[in-house]
Amino acid sequence: MYYIYLAKCRDGTYYCGYTANLENRIETHNKGMGAKYTKKRRPITLVYSEQFETRSLAMKRELEIKKMGHMQKIILARGWQK
Repeated sequence: MYYIYLAKCRDGTYYCGYTANLENRIETHNKGMGAKYTKKRRPITLVYSEQFETRSLAMKRELEIKKMGHMQKIILARGWQK
């Protein structure tokens, strides 16, 4: 299984990525060993995720989310928390 995730950074920005191990990936980001973008914006908080059968499908959805504006990401995260 693969996951896409949306994480909220300390500065209020969002980071989107994909992984095969969601819990481990969030932990890695928060240790400062994840993406360069999140390293200076820790801690990050998981606010949204989706599960996929293939890496290809996860990467396609990741790209869709990365193209979203800030407000669209907020709405996506709020819908997931309900």
